[in-house]
Amino acid sequence: MFDRITPINKALILANLIVFGLQYLLGGFLDIHFALWPPQAAQYGYPHFQVWQLLTYGFMHGGFTHLFFNMFALFMFGSDIERLFGPKRYLIYYLVCVVGAAAMHLIVVAAAGMPPLPTVGASGGVFGLLLAFGMAYPKRMIMLLFPPIPMPAWLFVTLYGALELYLGITQTAQGVAHFAHLGGMATGFVLIRYWQSQRRRRWPPN
Repeated sequence: MFDRITPINKALILANLIVFGLQYLLGGFLDIHFALWPPQAAQYGYPHFQVWQLLTYGFMHGGFTHLFFNMFALFMFGSDIERLFGPKRYLIYYLVCVVGAAAMHLIVVAAAGMPPLPTVGASGGVFGLLLAFGMAYPKRMIMLLFPPIPMPAWLFVTLYGALELYLGITQTAQGVAHFAHLGGMATGFVLIRYWQSQRRRRWPPN
């Protein structure tokens, strides 16, 4: 089964597993220094925001269930996108989505006056992958886990994005960074469109 995982995708999954193990071993040390803390958190006695947190938070998780679902999504969708983009561009895409998700989350937290709590999880990168998968393979069927209903990828991505927007606006499921998820999707969309425009600009050759 693991032979089908592409090299960069396998490295990302392993990195998340290793960091999760370090979180368990080191207690709250990683959370203090490497989780994503809003810049205003220091005013309330929380750890300071550091620029590297825009990336490092994406390799940390809040529990085994959180880790499992993100890694399952990486396993399901990441290798197809790596084969499509190529290893280098896939890694760039994933990491840029992680950073874009963090930026969106910080903007919303500051604008809405939300509590300056830490954020962890690979979901920003994962939602970027979902967006890329839906754009690249819109008619491929996806079987949901809960409930087990098959649907085309484009519909799955659209419904999931709409649900995240609804939950984020209504703050129905508190403790989940819904706008980080949307930020990962939005960043992925912009980056894909940019790459497409660059490709069109280079054609026809001189």
